[in-house]
Amino acid sequence: MITVLTNATVFTGSADAPLHEAVALEAGRILAVGDADTVRAIAGEGAEVVDLDGALVSPGFVEAHTHLAMLGQTLDKVQLRDAGSLSEIQERLRAARSAQPEAAYLLGASWMFDAVPGGQPTAAMIDEVIDDIPVILDSNDVHSSWVNTAALEAMGITAETPDPPGGEIVRDADGHATGFMLETAAIEYVWSYLDEITTAADRDRFLDTAFAAYLANGVTAATDMALGEPELAAVVRLLERDGRLPFPVTAHWLLRPTGDPERDLAQVARAVEVRDQVAALDGSEWFRLAGVKFILDGVIDACTAAMRAPYANGTNAEAIWSFQTAAPVAVAADAAGLQLAMHAIGDHASEIALDLVEECVRANGPRLRSPRIEHLESVTDDTIRRMAALGVVASLQPVHCDPAIMDNWMAMLGDDRAETGFPWQKFRDAGVRIALGTDAPTAPLEAAHNLFIALTTRSALSPGPAVYHPERAFTPGQALEGLTRAGALAGEFDDGIGRIVPGGRANLVVLDVNPFTGDPDDLLEATVLRTYVDGELVAGSAASTRE
Repeated sequence: MITVLTNATVFTGSADAPLHEAVALEAGRILAVGDADTVRAIAGEGAEVVDLDGALVSPGFVEAHTHLAMLGQTLDKVQLRDAGSLSEIQERLRAARSAQPEAAYLLGASWMFDAVPGGQPTAAMIDEVIDDIPVILDSNDVHSSWVNTAALEAMGITAETPDPPGGEIVRDADGHATGFMLETAAIEYVWSYLDEITTAADRDRFLDTAFAAYLANGVTAATDMALGEPELAAVVRLLERDGRLPFPVTAHWLLRPTGDPERDLAQVARAVEVRDQVAALDGSEWFRLAGVKFILDGVIDACTAAMRAPYANGTNAEAIWSFQTAAPVAVAADAAGLQLAMHAIGDHASEIALDLVEECVRANGPRLRSPRIEHLESVTDDTIRRMAALGVVASLQPVHCDPAIMDNWMAMLGDDRAETGFPWQKFRDAGVRIALGTDAPTAPLEAAHNLFIALTTRSALSPGPAVYHPERAFTPGQALEGLTRAGALAGEFDDGIGRIVPGGRANLVVLDVNPFTGDPDDLLEATVLRTYVDGELVAGSAASTRE
């Protein structure tokens, strides 16, 4: 059966490409794209014709940076992103405990630093409302964990528990843990504890939840940025259960600094082993390990991002991976053909990331490679020039600079750096390729809201006139390319993913708001009418009426 989507604005994936009127799908592939008469003639008699009344047809959104299992789990947690005070956080926890009296533990997500007195959460603050079961609350950026005393005891955290490389168990004057875990301390202790108490059935549910949420928002491909053993096992179970994933996924193996060079290198060997094992699986066309992920620093909100100059409070942060510890690992990964993805929020961390890319070129020679730096919130002009010269992708998340969450970010920097963050226009002017994602669950997953912030630099969380430097805004074509074709290239997808091209996979989204002609504010209430994966209508408001 051939389906023709017509009377639409068809964006094919490139900002400079012409817009079209219609697209035809057949057998999971794009049959034709162009003007309505030509496409209908190619489709021939008997094709199903869908009049979209001017809606936008785009390649399905490619989520360039996500954490699928964590997202699915977060959607089950107590939501705290819009809790504006400690008392409101406590009330939500109290209500959740009352609703789940038999729960063995309680999880919350997305608390904001400026909602906590002094930005320093303590176990005692949670103990006031829940002290009988472990409570674990992720910060909005998922780089810190806030836990109660019962959770500290369950994790075995004592005054003698060491800080892991690149992390900190915040302690009081007597050396006792306060309940605030930063960076790799959250990963090594909190995440490991959650791994122990999470069942395989839980993880399977988390993946199903995340895929369903993304499909409902028009996402038809994604790059997972923190794959580990539990997440890998869940993906393999899903492939074994269904023979496929709901949409194609590429992933990066998360590398954790151990302080031991041999153990660090062993993680690369494991990533290579996983890549090859996954490639041999049935259904491997739906899932591929593309590379490795370095978390080079933390976040500005917690003053853990590595900066060239101190924060407003006079402190600074060391990189989680130094160049000296990361270079042998990066060179080994690059030599194995693994893509480098490097979390770098602070301006010094992004310098280290580029030094690592240059070291790979020096050690392994020039070849086609597509390293990427994630986030790039505070970055120097020289770094942007170096990225362009080295062909490094800028993986950016507009939802990370929603004006509603910028006050604490700006206060932590406290000088002109507070007004020069997220310099999207400089990346564009330098010719750096930009992929756009959300980093869910550290930010809302709605692609239309991400697009809104990219176009307006205004808030999707608290709509209003406030902006953060509107000169950074994307045009509709630039933003949509970042959300589709550029995300596919950054994620090393092929087979037409991220584009509407004859012969390519028919992964499409139909949105009821046309950003080329409509009011960007309408994106805040946008509806995904149709989501197609390989030509099959899998989600959207039209899915329930499909004949």
